Amino acid sequence: MAKRDYYDVLGVSRGADADEIKKAYRKMAIKYHPDKNQGDKDAEEKFKEAAEAYEVLSNPEKRQRYNQFGHAANAGSASGGGYGGGNMNMDDIFSQFGDIFGGGSPFDGFFGGGGRQGGGRRVVRGSNLRIKVRLTLEEIANGAEKKIKVNKQVLCKTCDGTGAKDKASFQTCKTCGGAGSVRRVTNTILGQMQTTSTCPTCNGEGTTITSKCNVCHGDGVVRGEETITINVPAGVSEGMQLSMSGKGNAAPRGGVPGDLIILIEEIPHETLKRDGNNVIYDLHVSFIDAALGTSIEVPTIDGKAKIKIDPGTQGGKILRLKGKGVPEVNSYHRGDQLIHVNIWTPKALSREEREALEKLQSSPNFKPNPGKNEKSFFERMKEYFE
Repeated sequence: MAKRDYYDVLGVSRGADADEIKKAYRKMAIKYHPDKNQGDKDAEEKFKEAAEAYEVLSNPEKRQRYNQFGHAANAGSASGGGYGGGNMNMDDIFSQFGDIFGGGSPFDGFFGGGGRQGGGRRVVRGSNLRIKVRLTLEEIANGAEKKIKVNKQVLCKTCDGTGAKDKASFQTCKTCGGAGSVRRVTNTILGQMQTTSTCPTCNGEGTTITSKCNVCHGDGVVRGEETITINVPAGVSEGMQLSMSGKGNAAPRGGVPGDLIILIEEIPHETLKRDGNNVIYDLHVSFIDAALGTSIEVPTIDGKAKIKIDPGTQGGKILRLKGKGVPEVNSYHRGDQLIHVNIWTPKALSREEREALEKLQSSPNFKPNPGKNEKSFFERMKEYFE
């Protein structure tokens, strides 16, 4: 089933600002909240769908990529996980977007907090990591698999990321009773108002550690190294960002790991220049070859290709090799290779060469005489851009 447009999911326009997007998400989240729709799988999926849309549209970088590439930026990500929203569970959603509801569930006051298992327990999320990956033009055109060693926070193997010395070194938080949140009732001129906030003693985890792990000292994470395989799709470009869900820094005490953000850098090619999906090559030919015609090998992304220079070829002519450029991301369309023909004029001549040319200098065929069909430089450039 095709994914719905994120703007349609939240019911906002593409020009909506951050406040509009936040209000729209809150409206959708309340409508399909699991506490209000217990046992309704369809409502649960719509609740997750709205959270995924909000995760992307509330983040300026992710929103920019989505506006440019749509769901192709998701499907063409380095891991296939793209923005990461599709893998969200309820704990992820409430931990990341709990502030939308002012802490915990907006229905806690009506349902007593029993609608969602774990009450207001907070799930800690690890921070995102950013790395740069340098690619050659050939790798960009064909896609590439890169194995990268990343220094980051990893789960402590001694305690399996719990931060505790052993399984017996936990106890239920005495402040919140294991709920991870505390409720306060205040009297106002409008009557009693109930608020829910993260437990200050256990930081929303519901438990406290009585004896910490000797290796990570209770954090559940240590500094380590991981080799990550990145599958870069064909057609990426300089400055594009890919994301791998869950490959960032590990979160303390079994939380949700962050994402790995991959910034693409292009390594300049020795002879070819990229212009969007097209590849440009400057070809220099002698005026003798241009006058008589010849066959010349030129470099392409896929190797060498032989092209024909017709007799009487003029400087500035653009030859096109169809489909020899760079593909679009997640598309069958591929750009072309454009060959700019430049007539090379020798800078130094021997006496014999000079005498031979002087004999031809007065020949009428060597006098410039452009015909009406000859296109000007500006006409050629206009045709190229069109």
